[in-house]
Amino acid sequence: MGLFGGYEKAGAGIAKDAPKKKPFFRFWEIAFRKFWKLFEVNLLFMSAFIPLVAAALSLYFFFHVNQTLTMVLVAALVLVFAVIFGPVTAACTKILRNFTLEKPFFMMDVFIKTFRSCFKQACVMGLLDLMIVLSVSAGCYVYPKLIAASGDATIYYVMFVAGLSVAIAVLMMSFYAYLMIVSTDLSMKNILKNSFALSCIALKTNLITLGWLVLIFGVFALVTVMYPFIMAMVWPFMPAAFAGLIIVFNSYPVIQKYVINPYYAQRGEVNPEYLSTQTGGENVFEDQGGKEKPIEAPKKQKKTKGKVIS
Repeated sequence: MGLFGGYEKAGAGIAKDAPKKKPFFRFWEIAFRKFWKLFEVNLLFMSAFIPLVAAALSLYFFFHVNQTLTMVLVAALVLVFAVIFGPVTAACTKILRNFTLEKPFFMMDVFIKTFRSCFKQACVMGLLDLMIVLSVSAGCYVYPKLIAASGDATIYYVMFVAGLSVAIAVLMMSFYAYLMIVSTDLSMKNILKNSFALSCIALKTNLITLGWLVLIFGVFALVTVMYPFIMAMVWPFMPAAFAGLIIVFNSYPVIQKYVINPYYAQRGEVNPEYLSTQTGGENVFEDQGGKEKPIEAPKKQKKTKGKVIS
Protein backbone atom coordinates (compact mmCIF):
# COMPACT_ATOMS: atom_id res chain seq x y z
CA MET A 1 0.00 0.00 0.00
CA GLY A 2 1.29 3.50 -0.81
CA LEU A 3 1.83 6.17 1.78
CA PHE A 4 -1.28 8.10 0.68
CA GLY A 5 -3.37 5.20 -0.53
CA GLY A 6 -3.24 2.53 -3.20
CA TYR A 7 -1.03 3.56 -6.10
CA GLU A 8 -2.36 0.82 -8.39
CA LYS A 9 -5.61 2.75 -8.99
CA ALA A 10 -5.56 5.03 -12.07
CA GLY A 11 -7.39 8.33 -11.89
CA ALA A 12 -9.60 9.98 -14.47
CA GLY A 13 -6.78 12.08 -15.95
CA ILE A 14 -6.72 15.80 -16.65
CA ALA A 15 -9.01 17.29 -19.26
CA LYS A 16 -7.24 19.26 -21.99
CA ASP A 17 -9.89 22.01 -21.75
CA ALA A 18 -9.87 22.13 -17.96
CA PRO A 19 -10.15 25.70 -16.65
CA LYS A 20 -6.89 27.39 -15.74
CA LYS A 21 -6.13 28.06 -12.12
CA LYS A 22 -6.22 31.55 -10.72
CA PRO A 23 -2.95 33.45 -11.32
CA PHE A 24 -2.08 33.48 -7.60
CA PHE A 25 -2.33 29.70 -7.28
CA ARG A 26 -0.70 29.08 -10.67
CA PHE A 27 2.28 31.22 -9.66
CA TRP A 28 2.88 29.26 -6.48
CA GLU A 29 2.42 26.00 -8.34
CA ILE A 30 5.16 27.03 -10.80
CA ALA A 31 7.36 28.36 -7.99
CA PHE A 32 7.17 25.12 -5.99
CA ARG A 33 7.60 22.95 -9.08
CA LYS A 34 10.68 24.92 -10.18
CA PHE A 35 12.00 25.48 -6.66
CA TRP A 36 15.42 23.90 -7.19
CA LYS A 37 15.66 25.27 -10.72
CA LEU A 38 15.24 28.78 -9.30
CA PHE A 39 18.41 28.19 -7.28
CA GLU A 40 20.23 27.44 -10.53
CA VAL A 41 18.83 30.56 -12.20
CA ASN A 42 19.94 32.64 -9.23
CA LEU A 43 23.46 31.24 -9.51
CA LEU A 44 23.51 32.07 -13.22
CA PHE A 45 22.40 35.63 -12.48
CA MET A 46 24.97 36.05 -9.71
CA SER A 47 27.69 34.94 -12.12
CA ALA A 48 27.49 38.46 -13.57
CA PHE A 49 28.82 39.79 -10.25
CA ILE A 50 31.97 37.65 -10.29
CA PRO A 51 34.03 40.50 -11.85
CA LEU A 52 32.90 42.83 -9.02
CA VAL A 53 33.93 40.28 -6.41
CA ALA A 54 37.28 39.86 -8.17
CA ALA A 55 37.70 43.66 -8.20
CA ALA A 56 37.04 43.88 -4.47
CA LEU A 57 39.52 41.07 -3.74
CA SER A 58 42.11 42.76 -5.95
CA LEU A 59 41.79 45.98 -3.96
CA TYR A 60 42.08 44.11 -0.68
CA PHE A 61 45.09 41.95 -1.56
CA PHE A 62 47.10 43.90 -4.15
CA PHE A 63 46.43 47.62 -3.63
CA HIS A 64 49.31 48.02 -1.18
CA VAL A 65 51.66 46.14 -3.56
CA ASN A 66 51.08 48.12 -6.78
CA GLN A 67 48.40 50.78 -6.67
CA THR A 68 48.47 51.74 -10.35
CA LEU A 69 48.29 48.19 -11.69
CA THR A 70 45.60 47.30 -9.18
CA MET A 71 43.40 50.27 -10.18
CA VAL A 72 43.78 49.37 -13.87
CA LEU A 73 42.76 45.79 -13.09
CA VAL A 74 39.81 46.95 -10.98
CA ALA A 75 38.64 49.32 -13.74
CA ALA A 76 38.81 46.50 -16.29
CA LEU A 77 36.84 44.13 -14.05
CA VAL A 78 34.17 46.76 -13.37
CA LEU A 79 33.88 47.37 -17.12
CA VAL A 80 33.42 43.64 -17.73
CA PHE A 81 30.65 43.58 -15.14
CA ALA A 82 28.91 46.58 -16.73
CA VAL A 83 29.03 44.94 -20.16
CA ILE A 84 27.76 41.47 -19.18
CA PHE A 85 25.17 42.51 -16.58
CA GLY A 86 22.45 43.19 -19.16
CA PRO A 87 22.99 40.06 -21.30
CA VAL A 88 23.06 37.81 -18.21
CA THR A 89 19.85 39.43 -16.96
CA ALA A 90 18.22 38.91 -20.38
CA ALA A 91 19.29 35.25 -20.49
CA CYS A 92 17.86 34.61 -17.02
CA THR A 93 14.68 36.46 -18.03
CA LYS A 94 14.26 34.09 -20.99
CA ILE A 95 14.56 31.10 -18.66
CA LEU A 96 12.00 32.54 -16.25
CA ARG A 97 9.66 33.33 -19.15
CA ASN A 98 9.84 29.68 -20.22
CA PHE A 99 9.04 28.67 -16.63
CA THR A 100 5.97 30.92 -16.75
CA LEU A 101 4.85 29.50 -20.11
CA GLU A 102 5.63 26.00 -18.77
CA LYS A 103 7.76 25.15 -21.80
CA PRO A 104 10.26 22.27 -21.71
CA PHE A 105 13.82 23.39 -22.46
CA PHE A 106 17.47 22.90 -21.56
CA MET A 107 18.49 25.67 -19.20
CA MET A 108 22.13 26.16 -20.15
CA ASP A 109 21.31 25.92 -23.86
CA VAL A 110 18.73 28.72 -23.56
CA PHE A 111 21.04 30.77 -21.35
CA ILE A 112 24.00 30.65 -23.77
CA LYS A 113 21.91 31.21 -26.92
CA THR A 114 20.04 34.17 -25.39
CA PHE A 115 23.24 35.68 -24.02
CA ARG A 116 24.71 35.68 -27.54
CA SER A 117 21.67 36.63 -29.60
CA CYS A 118 20.46 39.47 -27.34
CA PHE A 119 23.89 40.77 -26.32
CA LYS A 120 23.77 44.24 -27.91
CA GLN A 121 20.30 45.32 -26.84
CA ALA A 122 20.61 43.76 -23.40
CA CYS A 123 23.98 45.44 -22.89
CA VAL A 124 22.43 48.85 -23.61
CA MET A 125 19.59 48.17 -21.18
CA GLY A 126 22.01 46.90 -18.55
CA LEU A 127 24.16 50.03 -18.81
CA LEU A 128 21.05 52.19 -18.46
CA ASP A 129 19.99 50.28 -15.34
CA LEU A 130 23.44 50.57 -13.78
CA MET A 131 23.56 54.31 -14.49
CA ILE A 132 20.23 54.74 -12.70
CA VAL A 133 21.44 52.65 -9.76
CA LEU A 134 24.61 54.75 -9.47
CA SER A 135 22.63 58.00 -9.73
CA VAL A 136 20.15 56.96 -7.04
CA SER A 137 22.96 55.73 -4.77
CA ALA A 138 24.81 59.02 -5.18
CA GLY A 139 21.60 60.97 -4.56
CA CYS A 140 20.82 59.04 -1.37
CA TYR A 141 24.30 59.94 -0.12
CA VAL A 142 24.54 63.56 -1.30
CA TYR A 143 21.04 65.00 -0.86
CA PRO A 144 20.68 64.25 2.88
CA LYS A 145 23.99 66.06 3.46
CA LEU A 146 22.87 69.04 1.36
CA ILE A 147 19.52 69.14 3.16
CA ALA A 148 21.24 69.09 6.56
CA ALA A 149 23.70 71.84 5.57
CA SER A 150 21.16 74.11 3.85
CA GLY A 151 18.89 76.60 5.54
CA ASP A 152 16.18 76.28 2.89
CA ALA A 153 16.22 72.65 1.76
CA THR A 154 13.02 72.72 -0.33
CA ILE A 155 14.86 72.62 -3.66
CA TYR A 156 16.92 69.62 -2.56
CA TYR A 157 13.81 67.75 -1.45
CA VAL A 158 12.23 68.40 -4.85
CA MET A 159 15.36 67.26 -6.70
CA PHE A 160 15.66 64.13 -4.55
CA VAL A 161 12.00 63.16 -5.08
CA ALA A 162 12.28 63.86 -8.82
CA GLY A 163 15.38 61.68 -9.15
CA LEU A 164 13.76 58.89 -7.15
CA SER A 165 10.63 59.07 -9.34
CA VAL A 166 12.72 58.75 -12.50
CA ALA A 167 14.51 55.74 -11.01
CA ILE A 168 11.21 54.02 -10.18
CA ALA A 169 9.93 54.73 -13.69
CA VAL A 170 13.06 53.20 -15.26
CA LEU A 171 12.77 50.19 -12.93
CA MET A 172 9.19 49.56 -14.06
CA MET A 173 10.29 49.98 -17.68
CA SER A 174 12.91 47.29 -17.13
CA PHE A 175 10.11 44.88 -16.13
CA TYR A 176 9.13 44.91 -19.81
CA ALA A 177 12.35 45.84 -21.62
CA TYR A 178 14.24 42.59 -20.97
CA LEU A 179 11.13 40.52 -21.74
CA MET A 180 10.66 42.27 -25.08
CA ILE A 181 14.35 41.91 -25.88
CA VAL A 182 14.11 38.11 -25.53
CA SER A 183 10.59 37.77 -26.99
CA THR A 184 10.42 40.15 -29.96
CA ASP A 185 12.47 41.50 -32.86
CA LEU A 186 11.79 45.16 -32.02
CA SER A 187 14.48 47.81 -32.29
CA MET A 188 15.94 49.24 -29.09
CA LYS A 189 14.09 52.50 -29.69
CA ASN A 190 10.73 50.72 -29.91
CA ILE A 191 11.54 48.52 -26.93
CA LEU A 192 12.17 51.60 -24.75
CA LYS A 193 9.10 53.31 -26.17
CA ASN A 194 6.85 50.31 -25.53
CA SER A 195 8.37 49.75 -22.09
CA PHE A 196 7.50 53.29 -21.06
CA ALA A 197 3.98 52.94 -22.45
CA LEU A 198 3.38 49.62 -20.67
CA SER A 199 4.76 50.98 -17.41
CA CYS A 200 1.96 53.58 -17.57
CA ILE A 201 -0.83 51.37 -18.98
CA ALA A 202 -0.34 48.58 -16.44
CA LEU A 203 0.47 50.89 -13.53
CA LYS A 204 -1.55 48.88 -11.01
CA THR A 205 0.21 45.63 -11.94
CA ASN A 206 3.58 47.38 -11.85
CA LEU A 207 2.95 48.81 -8.38
CA ILE A 208 1.92 45.37 -7.11
CA THR A 209 5.11 43.89 -8.57
CA LEU A 210 7.17 46.72 -7.10
CA GLY A 211 5.58 46.17 -3.69
CA TRP A 212 6.53 42.49 -3.74
CA LEU A 213 10.10 43.37 -4.70
CA VAL A 214 10.40 45.88 -1.87
CA LEU A 215 9.03 43.31 0.57
CA ILE A 216 11.31 40.49 -0.58
CA PHE A 217 14.55 42.47 -0.73
CA GLY A 218 13.64 44.42 2.41
CA VAL A 219 13.24 41.22 4.41
CA PHE A 220 16.46 39.76 3.00
CA ALA A 221 18.35 42.99 3.72
CA LEU A 222 17.07 43.06 7.31
CA VAL A 223 18.03 39.44 7.91
CA THR A 224 21.42 40.11 6.30
CA VAL A 225 22.09 42.89 8.83
CA MET A 226 21.22 40.50 11.65
CA TYR A 227 23.04 37.44 10.31
CA PRO A 228 25.59 38.64 7.73
CA PHE A 229 27.73 35.51 7.58
CA ILE A 230 24.78 33.17 7.14
CA MET A 231 23.12 35.37 4.54
CA ALA A 232 26.36 35.65 2.58
CA MET A 233 25.81 31.98 1.75
CA VAL A 234 22.10 32.51 0.96
CA TRP A 235 22.27 35.44 -1.48
CA PRO A 236 23.92 33.40 -4.29
CA PHE A 237 20.88 31.08 -4.27
CA MET A 238 18.04 33.48 -3.41
CA PRO A 239 16.18 35.85 -3.78
CA ALA A 240 16.94 37.34 -7.22
CA ALA A 241 15.45 34.44 -9.21
CA PHE A 242 12.26 34.39 -7.12
CA ALA A 243 11.85 38.16 -7.55
CA GLY A 244 12.52 37.75 -11.26
CA LEU A 245 9.80 35.09 -11.51
CA ILE A 246 7.33 37.52 -9.95
CA ILE A 247 8.31 40.21 -12.47
CA VAL A 248 8.01 37.88 -15.46
CA PHE A 249 4.78 36.26 -14.27
CA ASN A 250 3.08 39.65 -13.79
CA SER A 251 4.59 41.50 -16.76
CA TYR A 252 4.63 39.01 -19.63
CA PRO A 253 0.81 38.77 -19.95
CA VAL A 254 0.77 42.55 -20.42
CA ILE A 255 3.29 42.24 -23.26
CA GLN A 256 1.24 39.44 -24.80
CA LYS A 257 -1.92 41.56 -24.67
CA TYR A 258 -0.57 44.86 -25.96
CA VAL A 259 2.46 43.92 -28.10
CA ILE A 260 2.60 40.29 -29.24
CA ASN A 261 -1.07 39.45 -29.84
CA PRO A 262 -1.82 42.65 -31.85
CA TYR A 263 1.17 41.88 -34.08
CA TYR A 264 -0.16 38.45 -35.02
CA ALA A 265 -3.72 39.78 -35.28
CA GLN A 266 -2.61 42.31 -37.91
CA ARG A 267 -1.00 39.49 -39.91
CA GLY A 268 -4.10 37.30 -39.57
CA GLU A 269 -2.14 34.72 -37.59
CA VAL A 270 -2.39 33.16 -34.17
CA ASN A 271 0.23 33.70 -31.50
CA PRO A 272 2.39 30.50 -31.61
CA GLU A 273 2.34 30.43 -27.82
CA TYR A 274 -1.38 29.64 -28.03
CA LEU A 275 -1.18 26.99 -30.74
CA SER A 276 -0.66 24.20 -28.26
CA THR A 277 -4.09 24.93 -26.77
CA GLN A 278 -5.91 24.82 -30.11
CA THR A 279 -6.84 21.93 -32.39
CA GLY A 280 -6.93 22.01 -36.13
CA GLY A 281 -8.12 19.46 -38.69
CA GLU A 282 -9.21 15.95 -37.86
CA ASN A 283 -7.50 14.27 -34.96
CA VAL A 284 -6.52 10.63 -35.24
CA PHE A 285 -6.73 10.23 -31.49
CA GLU A 286 -8.96 12.23 -29.19
CA ASP A 287 -7.72 13.35 -25.81
CA GLN A 288 -9.98 11.74 -23.24
CA GLY A 289 -8.33 13.41 -20.25
CA GLY A 290 -10.90 13.87 -17.50
CA LYS A 291 -13.40 11.50 -19.23
CA GLU A 292 -11.96 8.07 -18.58
CA LYS A 293 -13.39 5.88 -15.90
CA PRO A 294 -10.96 5.19 -13.07
CA ILE A 295 -9.32 1.81 -13.44
CA GLU A 296 -9.61 -0.33 -10.36
CA ALA A 297 -6.66 -2.49 -9.40
CA PRO A 298 -7.39 -6.22 -9.58
CA LYS A 299 -8.37 -7.66 -6.26
CA LYS A 300 -5.75 -9.80 -4.66
CA GLN A 301 -6.75 -13.43 -4.19
CA LYS A 302 -6.66 -14.80 -0.69
CA LYS A 303 -3.89 -17.23 -0.07
CA THR A 304 -5.08 -20.74 0.79
CA LYS A 305 -3.19 -23.56 2.27
CA GLY A 306 -2.58 -26.51 0.00
CA LYS A 307 -0.16 -29.20 -0.86
CA VAL A 308 3.21 -28.33 -2.33
CA ILE A 309 3.92 -30.43 -5.42
CA SER A 310 7.59 -30.96 -5.95
